[in-house]
Amino acid sequence: MITTSTSARRMTANREASSCPSTIANEKRRALIETHLPQVRFIAERLAAKLPPSVDKDDLIGAGLLGLLDAVDRYDPSRGVMFKTYSELRVRGAMLDSLRDLDWAPRSVRAQARAVEVICQQIEQECGRAAKEEEIAEGLGVSLPEFHALLSKLNGLTVMGLDLDNENELSQSLRQLPDDVGHSPLALYERAEVCDRLTTAIDQLPERDRQIIALYYVEELTMKEIGQLLEVTESRVSQIHTQAVLRLRAALPASQLSEALA
Repeated sequence: MITTSTSARRMTANREASSCPSTIANEKRRALIETHLPQVRFIAERLAAKLPPSVDKDDLIGAGLLGLLDAVDRYDPSRGVMFKTYSELRVRGAMLDSLRDLDWAPRSVRAQARAVEVICQQIEQECGRAAKEEEIAEGLGVSLPEFHALLSKLNGLTVMGLDLDNENELSQSLRQLPDDVGHSPLALYERAEVCDRLTTAIDQLPERDRQIIALYYVEELTMKEIGQLLEVTESRVSQIHTQAVLRLRAALPASQLSEALA
């Protein structure tokens, strides 16, 4: 005769056995999330340091966590992309999307950025060289100090390069690369073409602009660290960075970049 307690134990054992695969999967998922949580905070802190004080770092972390969960659910190891690389793109992309939703950059600021781009493009096409600060200021109808003040105001818009421009599709395309590229020779070739264009555009920047772009995006130094290294103020580094990004935007229209990545 089977007692009630024996039957209950068997039922419990059966349930545990049947749920074992999902339990293991959930444990792996939890471990993956916990392992990469520090990276979410790291990305949020670096991004928050480059944005206006009105942007809450905790909001960025919250958005980044959603991006991490999305990465865990969508990751496909068969595509040959490391999870760390894939998740960082998703986390950063989720944070940038949250900034777009905030719409913290007024239309007037975006219009001013576009005006600088247009003037840079005109001067570079006419003269075959990078536009000088004095020429850009003259084109805008402002003094050089006023132009520097404008660059400081535009810094929040350009601090992540092209990512925070609502009208730009480059970051969207880049974030989709781990899903769509795989090992496609055509996609890899097109991406290489974009890299070549970007390299050419950077080579045409004034030396100080090139130096700051390299230190900021390649060496991943903060603007304060770059200022200490170059013996200029953090504010001046910010201005030069903004000017460099606007010059790159003038040389590499977002539409052309999006077509190359399509």
